[in-house]
Order: sequence, then C-alpha cells, then structure tokens
Amino acid sequence: MAELLEIERLSAGYGEAVVLADVSLTLAEGRSLALLGRNGMGKTTLVDAIVGVVRRFGGTIRLAGRDIGGLRPDQRARAGIGWVPQERNIFRSLTVHENLTAVARPGAWTPAAVYDLFPRLAERRGNLGHQLSGGEQQMLAIGRALVLNPRLVLLDEPLEGLAPIIVEELIAALGRITRREGLSAILVEQNADKVLGVTDQAVVLERGAVVWAGDSAVLRADRAVLERHLGVADGRPRRAGVASHPDVASHPDVASHPDVASGTDVASRTDAAAIRPSGAAAAEPRSDCGEVPPDTGTPFPRRGR
Repeated sequence: MAELLEIERLSAGYGEAVVLADVSLTLAEGRSLALLGRNGMGKTTLVDAIVGVVRRFGGTIRLAGRDIGGLRPDQRARAGIGWVPQERNIFRSLTVHENLTAVARPGAWTPAAVYDLFPRLAERRGNLGHQLSGGEQQMLAIGRALVLNPRLVLLDEPLEGLAPIIVEELIAALGRITRREGLSAILVEQNADKVLGVTDQAVVLERGAVVWAGDSAVLRADRAVLERHLGVADGRPRRAGVASHPDVASHPDVASHPDVASGTDVASRTDAAAIRPSGAAAAEPRSDCGEVPPDTGTPFPRRGR
C-alpha cells in the first residue's frame, strides 16, 4: 500500500522554542492514525506543522510523494489536506447548508453525503452556525472538511468538551469515515480508548518525540503501555503541569497554544536548544506559513487569537 503521508525527522515549534524534536511517521493511503499523548506533548503542534501554521526547524513533510514543506496553508489544502482544528471555526453567520456549499469541491463528499453522515445537520440545515449546539458545530466543522474532498483529514480533539451521547454519535461517524469510507485520517484525542477503536495505527508523543508507534488494537489491549505513556489505565491521560520555559512564557501566541498552555511540553526543559537537532542551532528557522492575506480563499479555518 502506497504511503500517503511521510514525515521524516520533523522539528517544529514557536519562536526559538522547539516543541517537536526529530519526529518521523508514515501513513498509508486509506489508513487512519490515532495521535496520542498527555497534554502539552506536541500533538497539536504536529497537526499544525502538517497544515503549515507553525515554524519548521528541520525535516520533511511529503504528501503522496510531494514535498509540501514550503507550501502555504492554502496550498496544502488544495494539495489534499483537510483540517478540523480545536476551535471548529465554522461560519457563525451562515446557515448549515451555506457553510457546506461555500467550500465544497467536486467529489464523493457532497453536502448530501454529510447530511447522511450527520442526520442532525440535515434537521438544522437552515439554522445559522451560532444557533447550533457545541456537538452540532463539531459535526459541521467535520462536514466542512469532508466536502473539500481531501486525501487526508486531520481532526484535533474532535470529542473535547462534548456530552457523552454526542461523543458516541461522533465516534460512530468517525468510524464510518475511517473504516467504511476509507478516508485517510489523523485523529488527535485525549480519550485513547475511543479513538483507538476507530483507527488502524497509533503514535504516542512524549515531550515532542515519538515514544510508541504500532497497531491501534495492540496499544488498546496493552494497559501497561497506556499507563506508562498516557498516565492512566483507562486510556484517558491526566493533565500535565504548566510549561515554564522563558521562550514560551514571553511569546503570547505560544503561551496560549493548546500544546503549551496546560502542559509540560518540550519547552519546559531548562534549555530548548538542548533538544534541537544537531546542527540546527546555528540555522535560521524556516517559516512554513508566511503571511497569508486577509482573504485568500483558503479552505482552512483561521485560528482565533
């Protein structure tokens, strides 16, 4: 099976603070991956690095054999990456149907297909985005990513803060996306048990590095590994401490980022340069995102500040 996503020795972060150090992973076409780890260990940073909205210090990111490391976020979206960030970022002043049709591209995933996946959205198709519940907004955010008809979809903690009944609905939908529809996906989630049940493989990050990689079913059955790397035996990681590295504390965008605001990530070490790849200290960090004009037509939602 051909590799769709190839990440090799990726290092990325914010300012001079390195959050990801020498991360490598691959994902084959039609396969799904659970990206796990305690809070602040680099999961969101890895997703953001794939999308192109954080600074890359080194390494390569290839999509279907193409090096996308130098592309802007909107160019990566057009290359086939769909993204559902934690903030959801739907169009609150548009109806559900308008949210879907505004970004839809030709392909199997149409608004009708999204309504079939999420019947709640079909019932609310005439409602404005701000009139939806949190769970319905998450369904809409996922639907917006799907109608782009991407080759790879990235979902950053899609179950966070939702009621149990909505979580079950979303898990069923995610299982259909990854199992029945065969869409390649990376799911970042705190609830390991839930996400391991609907993915093929898993990667665990700890302090910005890969500490475990293998089949999701194997990890789900190994409670000792879950306890060691995620903190508890039921698959739900405990929250880590607060990142205190001066490069993080003094950078407003970094300090509020999901990977550092509530966790002891790589930046909490006394010297972030200590985990920078060999030879990178003297090199000027590369920015993958650049400055995107206010209205580029990019299908990626803009992060709230």
